[in-house]
Amino acid sequence: MASSFAPPPSRKGRGATANLESRFSAWHRESDETRHESDMAQECEVKFVTQVAVENARTIISRNTSPDIPFDRSINPYRGCEHGCTYCFARPTHAYLGLSPGLDFETRLYAKLNAAERLDAELRKRGYQPSLLALGANTDPYQPIEREYRITRSILEVLERFGHPVGITTKSALVTRDIDILSRMAERGLARVFISVGTLDAKIARKMEPRANTPARRIEAIRRLTAAGIPTGVIVAPIVPALTDFDIERVLSTAAEAGATYAAYVMLRLPLEVHDIFVAWLEEHYPLRARHVISLIEQVRDGKHNSSEFGTRMKGTGLHAQLIRQRFHLAARKLGLNQARPPLRNDQFKVPAPDHPQSAHRSRHAPRADSQMPRTEKSRTDDAAADANPQMRLF
Repeated sequence: MASSFAPPPSRKGRGATANLESRFSAWHRESDETRHESDMAQECEVKFVTQVAVENARTIISRNTSPDIPFDRSINPYRGCEHGCTYCFARPTHAYLGLSPGLDFETRLYAKLNAAERLDAELRKRGYQPSLLALGANTDPYQPIEREYRITRSILEVLERFGHPVGITTKSALVTRDIDILSRMAERGLARVFISVGTLDAKIARKMEPRANTPARRIEAIRRLTAAGIPTGVIVAPIVPALTDFDIERVLSTAAEAGATYAAYVMLRLPLEVHDIFVAWLEEHYPLRARHVISLIEQVRDGKHNSSEFGTRMKGTGLHAQLIRQRFHLAARKLGLNQARPPLRNDQFKVPAPDHPQSAHRSRHAPRADSQMPRTEKSRTDDAAADANPQMRLF
């Protein structure tokens, strides 16, 4: 899938303001201002339509050895994410595909249609030991195209059949579609869901997460999940100093009222290309506040704009980070959050008889031909390990 280029002005419904070069790019691209002015005169706008390529994954379970996250394996059904969150730490992974972490990340997506088939095969391997498997560690498993492709649901069907524990992190209310599976798994101690809500301010969320569900819909998802008996928590993420940090207590109290029993938070991180994407977005939408936001980011990152050290990368350091930590824990304690968190069970794992044809996973959950043809093109095969970058903490 070839990368494209957009002039600097932001695109409606997209998070990144441009298609900046990746750290691997051998070429430097500049906007053709003459063409841009001509397009403006003719009221012509370059539109970025979402395109989905089918990927035939060789492996599906990604492994990690990070000491500051509570899981060592994860599955990412998709590469790229249509939510378009400006701060998404997964954006740099698109550079490995020769694409831009900017608009390409939001519009050039890859769907692993054989994910359930590969998962079934990997869980059947001799010597496999079950442990918490994270969905949503990199890109969102319930991003908009999941409504059509249903890959995440097919993965849950396999995990339920094997009795394998799963933890889900998402900012989409689409997770409630799978309440039937998740409630059965929760009864067996096999499922837990975290909903990411960085702010309840719909205007900020709309600009920062243009194609994600509104905060109100995410809170309603918490309500529906807990009503179905599924252990559910809220992640206040990311906390952006001087932009969303005012909302910490309100997010926690609203989520607790909806039934959330767990809570966590993640400080804004700006690794690699994410830095330039976020700063450009900040200056575009909040020009009078940008300098103050960047100043506070430097205060929680030891004078830098990002830090990748294990143990501090999620929370930050310094006085401002300490104040946010105290505010979060005080509010969580008052609301009765994080009082108990029993681990998910591994003793339910059992390899079933292979009486389900694996090819059925692909055909049953692939999109209809009439909806697939305009949006999908053939893609090369890539190893699932290439997108193992689980920096969003599943608590």
